[in-house]
Amino acid sequence: MFLEPLTPTEAGALPGELLTELTALYASNHAFHALSGDFPDPADIRPEQVATALADELADPDVEVLLARSAGRLIGIAITLATHPDPADDDPWIGLLMIDATQQQQGYGRQLATLVETRLRDAGRTAVRLAVLDNNPDALTFWTTLGYDTIDHREDRQRGRPCTVLRKQLRTPRHAARVAVLDPTGSVFLFRYDDPETGAFWALPGGGLEGDETPPEGALRELREETSWTDLDPGPLLYTREVDVTFAGIPVHQHEDIYVARGPHREPTGPDLTTAHAKDGILGWRWWTREELRTTSETVWPAELARVLDEFESRD
Repeated sequence: MFLEPLTPTEAGALPGELLTELTALYASNHAFHALSGDFPDPADIRPEQVATALADELADPDVEVLLARSAGRLIGIAITLATHPDPADDDPWIGLLMIDATQQQQGYGRQLATLVETRLRDAGRTAVRLAVLDNNPDALTFWTTLGYDTIDHREDRQRGRPCTVLRKQLRTPRHAARVAVLDPTGSVFLFRYDDPETGAFWALPGGGLEGDETPPEGALRELREETSWTDLDPGPLLYTREVDVTFAGIPVHQHEDIYVARGPHREPTGPDLTTAHAKDGILGWRWWTREELRTTSETVWPAELARVLDEFESRD
């Protein structure tokens, strides 16, 4: 899927083929328009009505209309607002995100939302808001599943319709790799990290990938930098997970690949450890038994590490 902006000039005189595509897209979503009341007859949406609606949107210089295409076909549309009329609100807004109803339930909505968020993030925006009509619970479920949080309930400015206002912090994507080092008894080695967003926690050695590193290459480099152990190699993939953290003061959404390595029970050594640990926010380390992981009141990431290791060793 890719996005193409609709220019104000085009909106004023849409090419016939494009207007036909857009009308079909809007008409396919007659159930939504019945809820929104945006068209006089949601069962009979006409080309001139769609052209007028888009021209009205683009009359505002802060509005951007984005057309989503996949394999040459118009799949969806998104309308964003760079500046809200409320001076106390400095976030951009998603005014509309609509997928052709004949193409729904295929992940296109999530793809389009991600592309819009990336576009806003690349423009330097740190969060985005939107409003969901209170009579549209399916839309509320969709957006909350994507990580949007309810922050307000109020009527919309245009028609006084009851709405739920949602907001999402736009995090920078980051790919990381970690290593679960197991000693001969099955205990696992963990570092204690300091995170300004969530507080101190225990996690496996590892960190973000650099350049064109593969996850195993990044996991190996991080393990050697943080422990000075040069005789271990990441083995099979144990687990993957998604997590929101703050890295170097930047909120990120992190994908982690976690590998397994087996080695002796020992402590990290080396002259460069203090510098490496300070850089990564490492406060300390220790070996954890499986039972300690299951019963601790301290924060361990991933929280299900004991179970994942048990399942891995039952297959090993």
